[in-house]
Amino acid sequence: MAEPSHAARDTHVAVLAFPFGTHAPPLLSVTRCLAAAAPAARFSFFGTAQSNSASVGGDGLPANLRTYDVSDGVPEGYVFTGKPQEAIELFLTAAPESFRRGMGTAEAEVGRRVTCLVTDAFYWFAAEMAAEMEAVWVAFWTAGPCSLSAHLCTDLIRRTIGLQEVDGRKEEKLGFITGMEKMRVKDLPEGVVFGNLESIFSRMLHQMGLALPKASALFLNSFEELDPLLTSTLSSNLNRFLNVGPLPLSTPPKVSTLNDTYNCLAWLDNQALGSVAYISFGTVMTPPPSELQAMAEGLEASRVPFIWSLKDKDRAHLPKGFQDRTREQGLVVPWAPQVKVLEHRATGVFVTHCGWNSVLESVAGGIPMICRPFFGDQRLNGRAVEAVWEIGVTIDGGAFTRDGFVKCLDQILGRDSGRKMRGNAKKLKGLAHEAVSANGSSTQNFKDLSEIIVM
Repeated sequence: MAEPSHAARDTHVAVLAFPFGTHAPPLLSVTRCLAAAAPAARFSFFGTAQSNSASVGGDGLPANLRTYDVSDGVPEGYVFTGKPQEAIELFLTAAPESFRRGMGTAEAEVGRRVTCLVTDAFYWFAAEMAAEMEAVWVAFWTAGPCSLSAHLCTDLIRRTIGLQEVDGRKEEKLGFITGMEKMRVKDLPEGVVFGNLESIFSRMLHQMGLALPKASALFLNSFEELDPLLTSTLSSNLNRFLNVGPLPLSTPPKVSTLNDTYNCLAWLDNQALGSVAYISFGTVMTPPPSELQAMAEGLEASRVPFIWSLKDKDRAHLPKGFQDRTREQGLVVPWAPQVKVLEHRATGVFVTHCGWNSVLESVAGGIPMICRPFFGDQRLNGRAVEAVWEIGVTIDGGAFTRDGFVKCLDQILGRDSGRKMRGNAKKLKGLAHEAVSANGSSTQNFKDLSEIIVM
């Protein structure tokens, strides 16, 4: 990525990460690129100790980028009750003051006041914080454009659907939002019209949707050509809307993500073109035991070659003798180099929870998907995969059954419908690579982002 035009000798960028799920690593990835493109600027990256350690790993950082640990918000001696999102709520309650203290420390060490806040979009309070500091605010949305649009339009959706009538209107489409005509009410993330709308997390998302139009810019891991109509709509609702992805193609990978400890790539080298099902549900979710059993039975019945990234603790839920019986058919591994697997010529389908990073990695690899969403933006992403881009299918009934899984594998790997999906995926892969080329839309957007941030 190209160097911005500013000298940046007085620039100090504070980057505030959300230290849960897969939010922090992509933000750090972009920050590395910004720091490399503007060596005279200083970048201070803030997250919890645990998140920073996991995000950086054994990889070094540019000389002008340093990480700072902030409090996780858990009081000393606190006993967790097991309430959903408890750790997140504790962190968010303490976050504004924790970040202020951290930035004060960084300013003293760097010898420059913070001139720009780059934050996870969740941090609605950054609007007020940036105004107090007379700093530019730039937000990073870690999911896709559909979920961003849903949160920006929360009040409109609530007025149009009606919170009292939502149960009877879940199949209705969101035709009143330009670019979301194929999305249904039931695809929306929790916190918009269903779920606990009064939880700290839901209120945060609502406040975020109201605050983001105040940001000088918002950027995300996508590319304009993936959804031009939604890009146009969001551009009209935000000061600057910048697609800078797909990040797997535009940013250097972490060294640790290239390790192939379990020899997945060597195994793939011996498989037929486009024949392998790669299965992974990310770091947060795992299907319940009944679905793991159904998937295993479906794989065994279909005889489709597979790589299944499954945590060691979850292997106990596989049918007795499954791994022995399928030893020649596939691999069950605790971890796989996902980006490399999805780029491999032998991979034919990705079985995924539809987290946005995984979806973009599949698009960048040109691989169709079998979608099993769980929560949040995953339903919207899965709907886009199936109904908008037509590069995959969603599991019937929302949960794996043996026969349902076999049917999906056959749809993508065996039938004419699969040929069409593979063709569409290949076209999107070409557009993704074009977007990050020297004159591509994402490359230009990154230059614009650099100029906004590096004053």
